[in-house]
Amino acid sequence: MIDKKTIEHIAKLARLEITDLEATEYSQQLGKALTHFEQISKINTDGVEPLLTPAEIEPFWREDEPKQEFTPEEMTRNAPSRAGNLFKVPPVV
Repeated sequence: MIDKKTIEHIAKLARLEITDLEATEYSQQLGKALTHFEQISKINTDGVEPLLTPAEIEPFWREDEPKQEFTPEEMTRNAPSRAGNLFKVPPVV
């Protein structure tokens, strides 16, 4: 079980302000979650292959074909400021 003092320390590290009531409530909630993880860790998983996803997914591959759908002039047409076919932006130091 995570005690209230640990919750307050975590909140301080995260720069969160929590009340005593919230710290007590979070302590109980995290304690319950850790209890569930302890139960899960006791399950025998020998011979069970790990999954990448919970459901089988067929990979869909397509050819990577380059396309140029817009001209440089079309892409910069609405720019507030441009230099030729380039976006003109303020200098960055």
